[in-house]
Parts: sequence; C-alpha cells; structure tokens
Amino acid sequence: MTRRLSQHKESWPLKEPFQITGRRWTELEFVVVEIEDQGVVGRGEATGIFFLDDTAATIYADIRRIKPEIESGASREDLRKIMKPGGARNALDCALWDLECRQQEKSIWALTGVKPRQTSTVMTISIGESPDAMANAAAKWSDYPVLKVKLNDEEPIERIKAIRSARPDAEIIIDANQGFSPDILMRVLPEFAHLNVAMLEQPLPRGQDEILSEIQSPIPLCADESCMHLEELQHAAERYQMINIKLDKAGGLTEALDLAAKAKSLGLSLMVGNMFGSSLAMVPSLVIAQLCRFVDLDGPLLLENDRPGGLVYRDDEVQVPHNCLWGLSGVGAPENSKIFL
Repeated sequence: MTRRLSQHKESWPLKEPFQITGRRWTELEFVVVEIEDQGVVGRGEATGIFFLDDTAATIYADIRRIKPEIESGASREDLRKIMKPGGARNALDCALWDLECRQQEKSIWALTGVKPRQTSTVMTISIGESPDAMANAAAKWSDYPVLKVKLNDEEPIERIKAIRSARPDAEIIIDANQGFSPDILMRVLPEFAHLNVAMLEQPLPRGQDEILSEIQSPIPLCADESCMHLEELQHAAERYQMINIKLDKAGGLTEALDLAAKAKSLGLSLMVGNMFGSSLAMVPSLVIAQLCRFVDLDGPLLLENDRPGGLVYRDDEVQVPHNCLWGLSGVGAPENSKIFL
C-alpha cells in the first residue's frame, strides 16, 4: 500500500454576505483532500450540496469511511461504483485527477482531451434588500458582460427592471434557486422575455417541476437542483433546455464529463456552476467550462482571499497561471506565461 490519504476542513470568510432564496452566507467551509503516492500529491476540494445537507462535516465523514479503499488503490471509476455523487466523491475524484497529472507530468487538458480556450465567467448578483440595491451592485460590475442574478419571490420583475436599467448592455441570466411558484413563473416569463433575459435557472422546487414539460417558455429554462448527475438527466431533458453542471453535484470531474457528453447528445445546452470554493475547486470545473454556453466560476471572487497559484481574473476573463495549484494546467506553456481559457 503506497498511497496515503489525508483531509482537513477549512473555513474561509466572504468579502460580503451572499444571499439566495432561503439561504445567507458570511463564510464558507470546505474539505480539502490530499492523496500522496510515492512522494507525489494530488489535491481536491469540495463544499458540498447544502440543500441536500451535504456539508463539510458529512463530506469529512464520508471520506474517512472510504479511506481504506483509496489507500488500497481505488480508481476514479471505482469511486463511482462505491460512493454516491456528492462533495466527498468530488474531492476524491479531483484529487485523483491531479495525482495522475503530476505522476505523468501531463496537463489536465492532455489527459481529458478537452481543448482550452479563452473563457469568461459571469458575475453573480446576490439578492439585495431592494431593486435599487441590486441595480447598484450590477452597475459596480460594469466590466462583466454577463450577470447572473439571484432572485426569490419578492419583487422579481422590479429587480430585473432595475438591473436592466443600470446595465442595458449586459446579458442577464436569472437563478431563482427553486424560489418561484407555478403562478409566479407564468407571470414573470413574458416580462423576463421583454427585458431580454437570456435564461432562467431552476424556477421551481426540485421534484415539483413537472409543469415545465407542458409549457412553452419564451426563454430557455435551465435545471440546477433538478439535475444532479447522470441518473437525473433524462427527466431534466423532458422539462428543461439547459443543465447546470456542478462538480459537487455530479460527484467529480469524471462523471461531469460524461454528463456533459450525454446532455449534448440529447440536444441540451450546458452551463457550468459552482457551490462556492477557492481556485482549487474552480480549476477542475474549467475543464467543463470549455463545453458550455454559460460559465459561472466566480467563486474565488466572493472570498476575501484565494489560494496561492490560483486562477487570475482579468475582469471577466479567467486565466490559469503556468504553475497552477491543480492539474498542472501550465505544462507545455512558456515559462511565466498565462494560459487563457
């Protein structure tokens, strides 16, 4: 047995409180996993799925239970057979990808076959106290051409009108985080279309969105909470035109790649998102970002600090430094260069 698995929990403060439907954060707790094999270390990070009570504490416990299998040489495919999707499997899966990159001295792009390109992330506007407060927040991020706006059932139309007035140039996507009722949804859809909203994400609660298969929405609808992993994709495809892939939900990059390929084969558009996190969690998601219409990887921008060797944000553009902290993303690049994604 040559492998050694270790893990620890970390708590990171946010720059400012972040609010969505039914939830508010001032700090975040992650689990960081390290898998060492003959002096080479691969790392992964997970936050979990808060709405399924998948937390740092449960992630830590799940990883501890699987430690003997990991140290005995379990592969990424083995993990999919012995662990359910979620934060614990994501952290381990990403650590194994990182370990493989470092052992073979190959980048994640070489191992996955995904070609990197220049990528822009959205900036997320959390639910503010008033429409004007959210408009002011949107105006502050004038260098971001795409805004992701969090909404609940309180003044949804008024808030988007205010943001559209402040940012007439922006492409706006909306995330209701399960916060609408069917009546509210039918009321807001034509208004959102009139305001040139590009997409509406997860308007109805998970498990209560059957009505979506019966309506003709004037804007694309995206499944987030309603499509966690491959087993839920077919149902989502009957109700939505897009899915939001998150590594914590899918249980790692391995399943996320399969999920993206299958979703595209069904004619669905793709978005990549995150459950918050430092750059250690965002870089694996950038692999999926190369396949997506919308990219929501602004997690590190919401933290007071990020990890050394993390992603570099030049306004909305995401840059990976040559000596990146995960996936040897800079292998093959000139010294001191940046790889633009």
